[in-house]
Amino acid sequence: MKKVNDRSRPRSRLRSRKKQAFLALALALTLALVLIAACKKETPKPAVQAQARKAQGAKQAATPPAQAAQEEKGAGTETYTYNPKGRRDPFLSIIEASRIEREAEKKKIGTKPSESYDVSEVKVIAIAREKNKYYAMVELPDKKYFTVKAGMTLGTRGGKVIKIDEGGVVVREYVRDYKGEIHTKDTILRLRKEEGE
Repeated sequence: MKKVNDRSRPRSRLRSRKKQAFLALALALTLALVLIAACKKETPKPAVQAQARKAQGAKQAATPPAQAAQEEKGAGTETYTYNPKGRRDPFLSIIEASRIEREAEKKKIGTKPSESYDVSEVKVIAIAREKNKYYAMVELPDKKYFTVKAGMTLGTRGGKVIKIDEGGVVVREYVRDYKGEIHTKDTILRLRKEEGE
């Protein structure tokens, strides 16, 4: 025959009652919060509704009937259109955008052969002087030779020859940096003397 501990039974009953009370309290609080959240939707006051009706009636009286019909059609939906003009593609990385821009500049073919290549690819072969004016003979990568003088365009970026002297040719280009700002870039094409001279 086993002895039953009389003290353990009331404790277990007490614990189960505490658990039930706690669960009931938690359920009641949850229910109260749900009801409060559902009741927070406020309805407009009658005085405010009356003022809104008066203002709307005055607006309709001031607008022609055709315009009022158009406003009623478009009143429910607002449309927004994105105009990407002058902006870069936000889904394209800056590095990728600059690479695409460089490739587009390389593909850009000018009206003159001297505008079809980058300035860094042009070689100065000779410089001649006639009184106060200098002329330079340049070689393009396709082995064609051209005579340039100050003010002519040279290169794919629309560079202008701003100065020719005995040392070389100075070409000024307007280049867009990674921020989109335009800066001037002066490239000096030096006269290269052949080996053995």
